[in-house]
Amino acid sequence: MSTDIFSGIYLVATLLFVFGLKGLSSPKTALRGNTFAMVGMALAIVATLFNPEVKTYTWIFVGLIGGALVGTLVARKIQMTAMPQLVAALHSFVGLSAVLVSLGTYFSHRREGFPSAVLLAELVIGSLIGAITFTGSLIAFGKLQEILGSDPVKFKGQHFVNLLLGLIIIGFSTHFILHGDSFSLIVTTFLALILGFLLIVPIGGADMPVVVSMLNSYSGWAASATGFTLGNNLLITTGALVGSSGAILSYIMCKAMNRSFISVILGGYGGEETSGAVAGGTQKRVKSASAEDAAFMLGNASKVIIVPGYGMAVAQAQHAVKELFEVLAEKGVEVKFAIHPVAGRMPGHMNVLLAESEIPYDVVFEMDEINSEFSTADVALVIGANDVVNPEAKTDKKSPLYGMPILDVYKSKQIFVSKRSMKPGYAGVDNGLFYYDNCSLVFGDAKATCDALARSVKEG
Repeated sequence: MSTDIFSGIYLVATLLFVFGLKGLSSPKTALRGNTFAMVGMALAIVATLFNPEVKTYTWIFVGLIGGALVGTLVARKIQMTAMPQLVAALHSFVGLSAVLVSLGTYFSHRREGFPSAVLLAELVIGSLIGAITFTGSLIAFGKLQEILGSDPVKFKGQHFVNLLLGLIIIGFSTHFILHGDSFSLIVTTFLALILGFLLIVPIGGADMPVVVSMLNSYSGWAASATGFTLGNNLLITTGALVGSSGAILSYIMCKAMNRSFISVILGGYGGEETSGAVAGGTQKRVKSASAEDAAFMLGNASKVIIVPGYGMAVAQAQHAVKELFEVLAEKGVEVKFAIHPVAGRMPGHMNVLLAESEIPYDVVFEMDEINSEFSTADVALVIGANDVVNPEAKTDKKSPLYGMPILDVYKSKQIFVSKRSMKPGYAGVDNGLFYYDNCSLVFGDAKATCDALARSVKEG
């Protein structure tokens, strides 16, 4: 197969990846986008297998078959609630691959002669980004899987330590590019592994959606650097697509939280002392309601806005929510869903869950589209959401959430919040919404609550 044919196939694959990203911009075209991306990847793999530079297929097929088996098993068994940590784990694989490719390429080229400075720069950059991505993604996985605590782990002088590590890494990287010694490459990689750990550990749980998209960007740049090392144009362009799209998504997420990217890296929400009621509601009283009371209000409403959150994901209540939606629609109630950009544990988490339960796309709205409608809603039903509906983000300057755009649930005529307990949200901040006069809490598992609501509305 000639070089021109290879280039042509890689170009087609790249275009399919672009169309895939474009398709993912809307739930209605997401399936088509995924199909484009899968076809592009299949083309890329087949073309690479026929590359004349491939001398043996043994280990290639071992990797392909092993990866396909593991991927199939994971895809079939993974719960939607575990999707964020799966994404973080996959990012770590990309980072580790970049490190291994850089180290392997360096030692293979050393046997053939002294590598050029350009190649040495590509190797150290790929290893550096890959190492940070690897350990950073592992920490994100641990926090999302609750193996590690979601609270930020901070220590005195952490920023100075990170800065010092960064300067040392730059020094060893420069030395490696100039002299090509293995010691400098190994030290740079080791220190980058430590830096990835230190960068993510201080970030609190509420910033996890940003962290996931940020690590997605890192993994893309790591893949692109690997492409330069291997001289693979498709890997360069694909990595750049992933890296740039992840960076753009990180910016969008930060904007949705009124946060700067730098402030996220320097430490996340949580761990600060907050004003107002403490966790458990010992300073203020909340009103509780039964599922039957909430169902009566829902069934007699003209307009209902449902706000899903991570609690819905944990309880796997999306199908029960779908049933409630259908029962209300049959009664002639206008039902809409409001999605905050950082609801859940990764970008689009709630959209994926609602799509899984086959809730129509045309009743699901993003924050900017629906915020003005809460004042016209008879009932707002919050299912497991917390920080993204906290009005203190607008009113309490002492709150770490202050300035973060929220869903204006508090403007609704009546609010019901499905919540297991009074435990604060992932940011560790008590929610002032719970103490509003128009708000009542329905305690219990979200799935059981939604099942009870649907049953009571139907019977009523």
